[in-house]
This record gives sequence, C-alpha cells and structure tokens, in this order.
Amino acid sequence: IEEEETQVAKQFGVFGATLVTFFLAEMGDKTQIATVALAAKFSDPVWVVVGTTLGMLIADIPAVFVGDRFAAKIPLKLVHGIAAAMFAVMGVLALLNVGNLL
Repeated sequence: IEEEETQVAKQFGVFGATLVTFFLAEMGDKTQIATVALAAKFSDPVWVVVGTTLGMLIADIPAVFVGDRFAAKIPLKLVHGIAAAMFAVMGVLALLNVGNLL
C-alpha cells in the first residue's frame, strides 16, 4: 500500500493526494450530501463549497492540533479502545432509539 501511496503523492503532489484521498474517503458523507443539496438550492455552488470547506476546517483544525499535542503522551491502543467503546455505546443507543426520547 505504501508504494501505491507514494505513486499517488508523486503524481498529484502531497496536497493533491490528500485532496483525492479525502474526497474518496468522505464520498457519500452527510456533509458532502448537504453541500450538494445546498449547491443545488442556491445558485452559487462555488461559495457553498467555500463555506462548507471553511466550516469543516474550523471544526477539524483544533482537533488536529489537540491530537498532535497528545499523540505522544497517550498510547494508541488506549485511544483505539476508547473509540471502540464510544462507537459501541452509540450503536446500542441507536438500536434502542434513545435519540427520539430526548
């Protein structure tokens, strides 16, 4: 996989490879669907994309900096365990339809 990643980075550059990877990973994501819906509703899709991109950056940049700061201090296995537990709890809550009770 690393060899393929290197070829993509060489072909598109680091920014292009990140852009393509992000687009493919998030395809069908709620944010992307909302962006398409907003672009269809308003007649200026460029500004809709700019706005949604800025919104994602505002939400993601603090998480990246916090994650970078604590990455060396917290074992990755612990992070994976906490994330798995959170997803399991959210899955059970979704199965029990708890969201509609709130």
